[in-house]
Amino acid sequence: MPAPQPAWGPPPGYGPYPGMPPRKNNGPIVALVLGGVVILGLGAIGVFAATLSSKVKDTGYSNYTTYSPTYANTTTTTTTTTTTAATRTSSTRTSSTQQTPAGPKAIYKLADHPIFATGIGANDLDSCPLPQMDYNPAGEQRFLAAALPCIEKAWQPALKAANLPYQPAELQVFTGSTQTPCGSRQANSTAMFCRGVIYWPGGFYANEGGTTVRHPGVYLGQLSHEYGHHIQWLTGMMRAADQAQYDVGGFDTPKGLELNRRLELQATCLGGMTLAPFSHKNVVPMEVVNTGLSDSGKRGDYDRRPDHGSAPNNERWVMHGHKQNDIKACNTWAASSGDVS
Repeated sequence: MPAPQPAWGPPPGYGPYPGMPPRKNNGPIVALVLGGVVILGLGAIGVFAATLSSKVKDTGYSNYTTYSPTYANTTTTTTTTTTTAATRTSSTRTSSTQQTPAGPKAIYKLADHPIFATGIGANDLDSCPLPQMDYNPAGEQRFLAAALPCIEKAWQPALKAANLPYQPAELQVFTGSTQTPCGSRQANSTAMFCRGVIYWPGGFYANEGGTTVRHPGVYLGQLSHEYGHHIQWLTGMMRAADQAQYDVGGFDTPKGLELNRRLELQATCLGGMTLAPFSHKNVVPMEVVNTGLSDSGKRGDYDRRPDHGSAPNNERWVMHGHKQNDIKACNTWAASSGDVS
């Protein structure tokens, strides 16, 4: 019996959205980091990104009912002010209504998303000091928590330049099981992305099916793939893909599965772009970057349902994104069906 092959996680957890009627086919709606839930094979989620956890709630990204973030609120701390009835006197009020600040908005498009005309890529990094990897949940959390701010630093200016919303991704490393807005997740499965959070199974990638070589590059590559789902979520492409799957009859239809492969392979391509800044200026050893690229290129559907793309196509897309580092290189929505099989 052949050894199990590494795979991506379940489809991203982007829905459901308020007001949508029931799907014709109730396929899994979970991600890349995986996907909608972005639970792709690269997905990671750390156990403690407490400095970022409150941000998801405060900026209106808990679901897609509100999309009015601004770039001003991007620090890793949040201050909440509660006003009681006793303090709301006529002398302190400035207005009877509060206007939502204008700011960048997500755009719900796929192949014709305007981001592809911007030419943006992941910005170069001057440094990214990463701790030595210890292959246990606490050690993995330290490593991922150090890498994530570097990824944010590479992508935040690009999204701002494209006039698209930005907020940091949250990392949650967990053991046992955890509950997410996209459903429960076990630590004996791959990482998953869901609504701004990367859920990372502590210890999983150190012992994945007995086939994965213990290497920090595997973790950096998986984290980059999951962050690719975060970009899809921020830009609106994840919600647009969810709507498109609904329109063709559901996730588990042939057209729905092809749409999910396009979503996942785009996250793989964006993961390759994310690794580009790490390969410049010796920010991290090239062995780490190359291992991340190689691991991403070995993941795919295998004997699973065809929702993440073949391993050869994962390899092509991750390398294409890495070499080009241009967002239009990751327009999987406009690719031929063969390129996303």
